[in-house]
Amino acid sequence: MKIRVVSSREEIPQLNPNEKVIHLAFRPSNKDIFSLVQTCPKVEVIQIPSSYRRTVSKSIEMFMKMQNIKLVEGDVWGHRKDINEYYSIAPALLDKIKELKSEGMSDENIVTKLEREGKLNREMLFYILGKK
Repeated sequence: MKIRVVSSREEIPQLNPNEKVIHLAFRPSNKDIFSLVQTCPKVEVIQIPSSYRRTVSKSIEMFMKMQNIKLVEGDVWGHRKDINEYYSIAPALLDKIKELKSEGMSDENIVTKLEREGKLNREMLFYILGKK
């Protein structure tokens, strides 16, 4: 699974319309979110750093909810955008999720366990679990 990292609002018009998971590494305005949804109509998750999360307006939250887009707090630790525009979630993490699910562990317990081990936050882990 890959997360498309967007460093500036100038990158939004050049995004692939099939992007589903996007991390915004800048403080997005309402216009940026509307532009992103217009450019990438298949987007399912928009992740922003927690410090920016508090600045997102209620109207944008409502818009995203109506569009069935999850707004997730989090970061892509250690990612270098100059090397790769995507942050890849390690296949080992996905294998670990499958293994724990096959053992009958609940989603809540899986997220609690992997949150401590991995670099992903709760909301993103729940999203990944929902996709499996």
